[in-house]
Amino acid sequence: MALSISLVLLTGVIVVVLWRLGYLRFWPTLTVALFGFSLASTGIAPAIRNAIASVSGWISHISF
Repeated sequence: MALSISLVLLTGVIVVVLWRLGYLRFWPTLTVALFGFSLASTGIAPAIRNAIASVSGWISHISF
């Protein structure tokens, strides 16, 4: 759970920075956010969560 909250915060910060710098416009950003919310309520949401968890687990095992 802590990983998903930090992932949400990280992507939120990235979106805000890109929006403030002018790389994102309001309507495309709103459309993508609404698409994400609608995707979260479908049957594919567990598969997306599992993919994010496996990628983050893979990244955490890489030693720098």
